[in-house]
Amino acid sequence: MPAVGLAFLPVALVATLGAQTPAPTKTWPSTTAAAAGIDRRVIDSIDAEIKSGRYGYVDRFLVIRRGRIVFDGSYPQDYDRAYGDSARVKNPLNPHHLSGPYNYFNPWWHPTYRRGDLHTLQSVTKTITSVVIGTAVTRGEFPSIDTPILSFFDTTTVANIDDRKRRITIRHLLTMSGGFDWNENLPYIDPNNAAVIMEGSYDWIKSVIDRPMAREPGTLFNYSSGETELLSYIFHRATGVDIEEYAARHLFRPIGIERWFWKRTPAGLVDTEGGLYLEARDLARIWHLFLRNGSWNGTRVLSPEWIKASVTPAFPVSNRAGGTQYGFKWWLYLDPANPDKSLWGGSGFGGQLPVAFPDLDLIVVFNGWNILPGGKGVPLPQLLARLSKATKAR
Repeated sequence: MPAVGLAFLPVALVATLGAQTPAPTKTWPSTTAAAAGIDRRVIDSIDAEIKSGRYGYVDRFLVIRRGRIVFDGSYPQDYDRAYGDSARVKNPLNPHHLSGPYNYFNPWWHPTYRRGDLHTLQSVTKTITSVVIGTAVTRGEFPSIDTPILSFFDTTTVANIDDRKRRITIRHLLTMSGGFDWNENLPYIDPNNAAVIMEGSYDWIKSVIDRPMAREPGTLFNYSSGETELLSYIFHRATGVDIEEYAARHLFRPIGIERWFWKRTPAGLVDTEGGLYLEARDLARIWHLFLRNGSWNGTRVLSPEWIKASVTPAFPVSNRAGGTQYGFKWWLYLDPANPDKSLWGGSGFGGQLPVAFPDLDLIVVFNGWNILPGGKGVPLPQLLARLSKATKAR
């Protein structure tokens, strides 16, 4: 789910972007590539490559510039044929009932909800979970993100408590630096993957919070779906409100998102690590909100301070120089046009890839469902570089 970024765009410049075009109401306005200052040949070439099957199962390719849709391509796939046999056999990608929503091969549930147009976001859900927390912080309805997480638990029921676990804060969960002993680097088809173990259990929160510690919190990025799931539990304990309900009232509806589906764990908790489904144009609204500095046609949804913190690099994803950085569950990819800046992205299993180019006021969304190890997928850095080169500066 990782992908490949650096410094954040100054909030003052984001505010300038926000002053240019209004946010969409119920529907997005459209424009031509020429009017948007984008070389249409590059969009057409990517579209043709998707249609040829070069990138495997890609369902959607959406391009938005200056608040207007430039291109929106949908690509029908036969998922009954692609994954139907696997859907009928127990394995780590369908750990519960074969007809249930955690059977990742079942076309009734994946990649779209009940064969409709709401597409699974998988770990892009993590980014949106962070945004929901940001709305609560902006509204003064969420505690300091430096609050220790064990303050939300009955510690007499938590295993493997040591001084390091006592020092884990909400900030550490937001930046995936909690320090738990957690290995999610294995393929998701591998039963030893920590996220697979969690999703195969009934009580996901206990599965995560009871794990032993591997390192001091706040010292190292370690990809962990479990840390994001803890935020679902913590959010409810901190606010007294279910995080989906809070998102509906204070994030989705204020920016015009009226349809979604959000999976629940077997115990009934909101799946904040990978359970949200949105239509691609609605997913783009959240990225547009960030490009508009947290304001939606005069309504303040997020504070500029939260946006700045979210897209400020907290940790490198790897030790490779010039690689991807990580913020508050935002993937900060290297800006192809300026190595001192970053693009703001999400990354989800199967090929869920929304990305904003802040300097260009450009949003790109890819949805797909390439879920088997070693298969094809969207070569994100190369396509982002092509789209960046094809787009005129503002």
